Order: sequence, then C-alpha cells, then structure tokens
Amino acid sequence: MGQREGAAGLTTHTPQAAQAVTLPTTLDEAVAALTAVPAAVPVAGGTDLMAAVNSGQLRPAALVGLGKISEIRGWQYLDGHALLGAGLTHARMGRPDFAALIPALAAAARAAGPPHIRNAGTLGGNIASAAPTGDALPVLAALEATLIIAGPGGARREIPVSHLLAGMDMLRAGELIGYVRVPLLHAPQVFLKATGRTGPGRAVASVALVLDPARRGVRCAVGAIAPMPLRPLEAEQWVGRLIDWDNNRALVPEALSAFGEYVAAACIPDAAPAEDGSVPQLPPAVLHLRRTVAALARRALGRALS
Repeated sequence: MGQREGAAGLTTHTPQAAQAVTLPTTLDEAVAALTAVPAAVPVAGGTDLMAAVNSGQLRPAALVGLGKISEIRGWQYLDGHALLGAGLTHARMGRPDFAALIPALAAAARAAGPPHIRNAGTLGGNIASAAPTGDALPVLAALEATLIIAGPGGARREIPVSHLLAGMDMLRAGELIGYVRVPLLHAPQVFLKATGRTGPGRAVASVALVLDPARRGVRCAVGAIAPMPLRPLEAEQWVGRLIDWDNNRALVPEALSAFGEYVAAACIPDAAPAEDGSVPQLPPAVLHLRRTVAALARRALGRALS
C-alpha cells in the first residue's frame, strides 16, 4: 500500500479527475505500474482517497487498484511471526480465527467503523493513510510490527512500522507496503478506545497493551492524541518490574491506577514552567483527555492481567 492509498478496499467509483485505472494481479505488477506512471496513486478502497478528491486536496492523474492482488489478502506463519497481507480487510481481521492469532488487532479491526467501512478498509490502507485516529496503528506500535516494502525490480526491504509513521523512513517512488510482520506473543492483548459519540466512531483516544512474558515486559501504545502512536517506555518498564510473572502475573491494585496516571502524564505532560517558576494549568479539555488516557491504560492492563 502506498502513502496515499485509501483506507478501504478497491473503490467502485473512479474519480473523474483520473485519466487511467490499472488493475494489477500481483504485487510486482502494481509496483511496475507505479514506477511507469510516477503520478499514479495506489488505491485499495478509496475512503480517504475520495475524501481528498472531493475536498480538492488531490487530483490523481492515474489510479493503480490493489483489490485484485490475492497474495496480500491473507496471512501465513513464519518463524514465530504472522505475515499479514496489506490487503487484509478489517472485517476479515475481526473474525474469530484471526482474533485467536492477534487479539488486539482483531479488536481494533472490529472497532474500525460501521460494516461498510470494515468490509472495505484494509490493514495497509490504515498504515499508509497514517491518520492519527487509525485504530490499527497503536496495536502495531505496541506489537513492534515491521513492514515489508515491495519495490521496483522485485526488491524487498523491511522497516519498523513506527519508523514509517514517524517519518523516519518514508516510502520511495514506486514502493508499496506488501506485508506486515507481527510477532506472535501467545499472551493477553487488549485494545480499548474512547469515542466522542455512542457506538463505533472516530477515536478521541485509544490504548493498545500487550504482555510479553518471555521478556517479562509490558508494551503499551496510545493512539489518536498525537500525529503518531506514543509509547510510554518508562511506564512500561516500571510496571513490568512490579508484575509477579511467576505468580499468575499478580499486581497490587494500587499499581494499576498508578500505571494509568504514569502513561497519561508521559503522553500528555504538564505545561512548561513559566519564567516566574509557576506551572500553568492545562486547559480543561486537555485535562479531560489525560484522564481518559489514564482510564484506558488502567483498564487495558487490568484486563490483560485478569
């Protein structure tokens, strides 16, 4: 999936501004099509793409549709990892068999929106669009997933998903996200989000938390409150040392609340001191958001340990 790929499966409505549509059947054919027409835009679904077209932000000269590439619409096991095709839809990831594999990602997929979005939206589109509210993004950050990028001439390279989201390593001309490599931790995972309205909707804040018993660690990522998911590494390390990994992963109740506050303060810090040394009060809306993050982190850890 490319940087401007839509957040859903192949659209049935071609923007009037597009001059040509190519429908490759393999990943390398898609890369070749993008290389041949550098101005072409890859699209798996078109939700984000059509919004950009309708708002006048994007006028694609050509489209490369990814919906017919079967090789990126499933997954396979590889050396203790799951190799997920970028064309996996949210609906497919939300099914029980996938949930048994990567529970937090399945939960995020089920929370991605109404049925028509889940049926069309893809994992690769969520990553390539890089919208701060993308539900899959904090899960992939907490799992420390990596991306396998397909390039011209059959080239493949691998980068951490966090590097792409942070702008540390961007897609190059003609490249597409082909697969997502996710470690199989075989341990509890939780995804929670708060929305501004009842039912599935755009996240105000989200938290993904996974346990890593082999390393006796906790991984946590907070989404929607910043341009990319935030990892409160010190909070992770702190609570990881408090968990009794040899005794049913026991943790005193007070530590759950402290962990939530630690995560929230790390992701939404206090305002910088003024020149006179006083610390300005955060605006009420920011304080409310910080309380929301604290509650989500506390609940996520509690569920993972229960």
